[in-house]
Amino acid sequence: MTALDAVSVIATKRDGGELSDSQIDWVVAGFTRGAVADEQMAALAMAIVLRGMTRRETARWTAAMIASGSRMQFSGLGRPTVDKHSTGGVGDKITLPLAPLVAACGAAVPQLSGRGLGHTGGTLDKLESIAGWQADLTGDRMREILADPETGAVVCAAGADLAPADKRLYALRDVTGTVESVPLIASSIMSKKIAEGTSGLVLDVKVGAGAFMKSLDSARELATAMVELGADAGVRTVAVLTAMDTPLGRSAGNALEVAESVRVLEGGGPADVVELTLALAREMVAVAGLDIDPADVLADGRAMDRWRRMIRAQGGDPDAPLPKAKHTEVVRADRDGVLTRMDAMGVGLAAWRLGAGRARQGDPVQAGAGVEIHAKPGDPVTKNTPLFTLHTDTPHTFPTVTNSLTTAVTIAPPQTPTPTPPLILERLTP
Repeated sequence: MTALDAVSVIATKRDGGELSDSQIDWVVAGFTRGAVADEQMAALAMAIVLRGMTRRETARWTAAMIASGSRMQFSGLGRPTVDKHSTGGVGDKITLPLAPLVAACGAAVPQLSGRGLGHTGGTLDKLESIAGWQADLTGDRMREILADPETGAVVCAAGADLAPADKRLYALRDVTGTVESVPLIASSIMSKKIAEGTSGLVLDVKVGAGAFMKSLDSARELATAMVELGADAGVRTVAVLTAMDTPLGRSAGNALEVAESVRVLEGGGPADVVELTLALAREMVAVAGLDIDPADVLADGRAMDRWRRMIRAQGGDPDAPLPKAKHTEVVRADRDGVLTRMDAMGVGLAAWRLGAGRARQGDPVQAGAGVEIHAKPGDPVTKNTPLFTLHTDTPHTFPTVTNSLTTAVTIAPPQTPTPTPPLILERLTP
């Protein structure tokens, strides 16, 4: 067998060659144990950004990252397992009502989630605003909760031994300008989801101003790559492309989004959050092979019962009051008209500056910080109508945030027609 070395692997990809299975296995394993230096892996990542990878290479790269750690097993639960992943957006609180809803439909939902970074919120940050709730669970505790016929859903952090190569590689890509590569993004997401052990997966790939994928073509490329990786690994995988030009719902923050999610489970909440929750629930139920309409389960309160049990199972108190920010300020319309645009990125950055997000991994967040949204595109407004309420413990941020939010909206003359764009753009299957 030919001896392998990092320089030759880098040169192969630099020159547009296709990496062999043995090259991929060797370099990922070597990087995980420290035998391949950070600068060498950074060079290889840049070569991949510039040269790309074939479907076979991407599948093998994903498998090598999975093999760098342990793989969870959820067989024997007595019900199908199905998970959902979102590529991240502004006001994207869908996991919170979705996980208990799908569990109430009869599936087990092992939802591994992350924390927010930059303008996109993190599911774990939101849930940690609930008193006592814990994100870190052992594999045994996850299995206990999933096996409980009255609970059946977990939302928690990925363990340190789940695809550790991906964790090391992502940190390196983040500081070397090599994040934006479809094969590397797809393998990063799917290595953790496949290692998680779920038998079915629904991917919510965001498209638009507030998403990482700004165009439909780039989102479709990423979704296709992930669906293919799922199929190659034997995981039933469906991708749904959804719009992220406007924030989801009426809030962006942590506790603010929890409160909104509870309203959805109570039978209310914003129409777009309800629509997307039900659309993804129907996809997850179908992937799990269940014959039930999630709308009925949401309407009769079974999903709310699951939410309460799910929160308690992870140490949280579903009846505890949610944290509130110490200071608020209202941003008002400066003219009469119709709100025709609300830039999701602008609202996400506002929530981040108020303290709801972080600039780097490990930074603290404010549980009560964020943006409450009073008007959405298509709504008529009059001068001094409240558009946003800002929430924060650090009021010195108000002037900057207020100025940025006034440029994030467009108010057109009255009677300007504002067609409502579709929320669900495309659906992709293997």
